[in-house]
Amino acid sequence: MTTATVAQPLSGRDAYRAELTGLAATDDRILCLEADLGGKGHPFQLAHPDRFFNLGIAEGAMVDMAAGLAAGGHKPFVSTFAPFAALRAAESLKLTLGYLNAGVTVVAPYAGVSGAWFGTTHHCLEDLAVLRAVPGVTIAAPYGEAEMRAVIREAARSGKPYYIRTGRNARYASLAGADQLPLVNWESEDGDVCLVSVGEEGTRLAVEAREQRPGTAHAHLVHVDHEHLARAAPELARRHRKFVVVEEHRTQGGAAEALALLLPRCEVTSVAADRSWPSYGGDHAQVMAALGLELPAVLKALHHATQNPTATPSQPRSLSCTS
Repeated sequence: MTTATVAQPLSGRDAYRAELTGLAATDDRILCLEADLGGKGHPFQLAHPDRFFNLGIAEGAMVDMAAGLAAGGHKPFVSTFAPFAALRAAESLKLTLGYLNAGVTVVAPYAGVSGAWFGTTHHCLEDLAVLRAVPGVTIAAPYGEAEMRAVIREAARSGKPYYIRTGRNARYASLAGADQLPLVNWESEDGDVCLVSVGEEGTRLAVEAREQRPGTAHAHLVHVDHEHLARAAPELARRHRKFVVVEEHRTQGGAAEALALLLPRCEVTSVAADRSWPSYGGDHAQVMAALGLELPAVLKALHHATQNPTATPSQPRSLSCTS
C-alpha cells in the first residue's frame, strides 16, 4: 500500500519565480531583473536566459532600467530584498512607479523582520508607509502560494505599477478563494470583533487567533494601497464595528492607520511591530516577539475589544495600539 504525498506549498518568493517563469513561456514581453539574488538554478534564468538580468547590488539602477524597458513595451518584473527596494531605491520607485506610472512590478521578499538574524539592515517595517504615499501604485501583500501566483498574474495582465511584499522562506497554504483575489476575503463573517489580516505573518496570526477564539470574524486583505482600502472599507463597515488589524509593519503608515481614517465610526486596534529596533539575533518568530507581534498580543487585543462598548455611528473612534 502506498501513501500519497501531499505537496508542500511554495514560499512566496519561490511561488513568484515559478509563476513568472510559466507566464513568460507565452508572453515574450515579460522580463526578470534581480539585484544579485538570482543564485544558481533560478527557474526564470534556466527557462529564459536571454530575458533574465542580474544587475548586482545596484537596486536604484535596476528600477531605472526597468522604467526604460517598460517604455519600450516590455513587462519588467524586478526583485530585491524589501529594505533595498522600498528604502534604498525609494527615489527610483517614486519616479518610476509614481511620476512615470511605468508598468513595472517590484517583488520584495524579506519584508517585515523575516530577515531575522540578518539584523536591522535586512528588516523592513516601513515599506508600506513609503509606497502607500506614492499615488497610482497597487500594493499587495499575499498570503500563501495560490494568492502570490494570482497577484503575479494580475500584475502581468495590468501593465500598471505594482509593489508586492513577501517574506523569506515561510510556506503557507492560501485561504479559500484567494486565487480569485476578492476585495475582502472573508474566512469568517460571524463574531462581535473582526480580525483584519495583512501579509504572511499577519494572516498566520489571525488564523491562529481564530482557532483559539472561534467566534471571531476574519477578513483578509491582499491589496493595501489607498484605492483598494477605500473600496474595502464600506464592505467592512457594513458587517462590523470593531476591528483588530494584524500586520508585520509599523503601525505608523500601515494598513491599520489607513483603515482608522477610512472607518471613523468604527473601533480600530492595531497589532503591529512596536517602535523599537531589535538589535540582537534570533529567528523570525523571536524577532517578531521582541517587537510585540505575537499571538498573545492578538488575543489580548481581541479580549479588550470584546470588553469595550460597541461603537455607534454617532461615536467617532480613533486608532489604538497594543504596544
